[in-house]
Amino acid sequence: MAGPGTAVAVPPPPPNPSDSELEAGRAEAGERAGEVGRLTSRLADAEARLTTLRNEVERKMEEANKARVDLERARSAADSAEEAASTANAEAEAASGAIRNVRRSLDRFVAGSYRQGSTVGSLSAYLGASSPKDLLAREQLLGAVSGSEIDALESMRRAQVQKSNKDAAAREALERARAKRAEAAQARTAAEEAQQTAVQARRQQASRTESLEAERSQVEQQLQEARSRVSGLERQRDAYEQWQAEKEAEEAAQAQQAALAASGSGGSGSSGGSSGGAPSSSAPASAPAGATVEAVVQRAMSQLGVQYAWGGGNASGPTYGIRDGGVADAHGDYAKIGFDCSGLMIYAFAGVQALPHYSGYQYEAGRKVPLSQMRRGDMLFWGNGGIHHVAMYLGNGQMIEAPYSGGHVRVVPVRYGDILPYATRLIG
Repeated sequence: MAGPGTAVAVPPPPPNPSDSELEAGRAEAGERAGEVGRLTSRLADAEARLTTLRNEVERKMEEANKARVDLERARSAADSAEEAASTANAEAEAASGAIRNVRRSLDRFVAGSYRQGSTVGSLSAYLGASSPKDLLAREQLLGAVSGSEIDALESMRRAQVQKSNKDAAAREALERARAKRAEAAQARTAAEEAQQTAVQARRQQASRTESLEAERSQVEQQLQEARSRVSGLERQRDAYEQWQAEKEAEEAAQAQQAALAASGSGGSGSSGGSSGGAPSSSAPASAPAGATVEAVVQRAMSQLGVQYAWGGGNASGPTYGIRDGGVADAHGDYAKIGFDCSGLMIYAFAGVQALPHYSGYQYEAGRKVPLSQMRRGDMLFWGNGGIHHVAMYLGNGQMIEAPYSGGHVRVVPVRYGDILPYATRLIG
């Protein structure tokens, strides 16, 4: 006859770590985790300082942009002044010609008077009078001087005064132009010097951050190893407990088989299930922007991925950057074709308004709107201690910007640290 079935034998028990081993492993992992936490906090602090320094660098770079715009304006003013001076000189020369003609006429008159026995013996005597009235008062010329000669003398005096005035005005304009050029050059020099200080500080901070990152990476690796060790021990404990359960199940099955053989009865089981669902939600759609705003936004968005180049960008698109003697040069911006933050805005708004290549002047280019009312197409600015960055708001908390040397035109969430409380609106 047939006997009861034989259950599959449970294999020998796996290793079972002791409670003390598990506790030691967990303590080690906790210690590593605490160290990583401390290092992460230090790194966050270093990165915050680095961000502050980077903002300072950007501020100095924008000051250099301002100096460059001011210098261009000063040069334009100087060119205008020089052109005015040239015109004044030409007019003065023409006046000199008129004066020479009058002198020749007077010379002929004096020479004729002398030959006719007049007491006017020389041109210097004739010209010694301070006015036509004084001239007429001279008894020697009574009856000899005609109205035409008096008019000629008055015209000559007016021409001389006008020439002196024009010369003085031209000299004053040239002095103003020279002063503006000197001021712009000084501003540029001061901005570059301050920028170099910030650049050096940034490099030092970046070096410290790199060291902290390396240290954190090492500790994170140690943490992972500790966690793996704890995980391995816990897996061993789980495997042992599972083996223990299987062993108990085996013994129970053997007892059940024995009981079934004796009674011939069976058992039953039950099953059940559940279902569920998730509610759906949708965010309210933003209000449609005007066609002009969309055109501006699309111009900016068309430049996504274009590399950053300090000083780069105009109304026609990306251009070569310029040298700054610091971070931009280190990234080779002068050899790259791209945009800086204000250059991207110049390109985006080219069909609406011509903007200067300086974020500080761009801030003043339109209507101020509180940030709580900002909308798609508005310009956002950073730098309460001096504007150093500009970006375009896209809506839904997003903006497009040309961020910094080494970066690319990108779309990111709006950053509210150091942001100015007002946006600038050029459309609507």
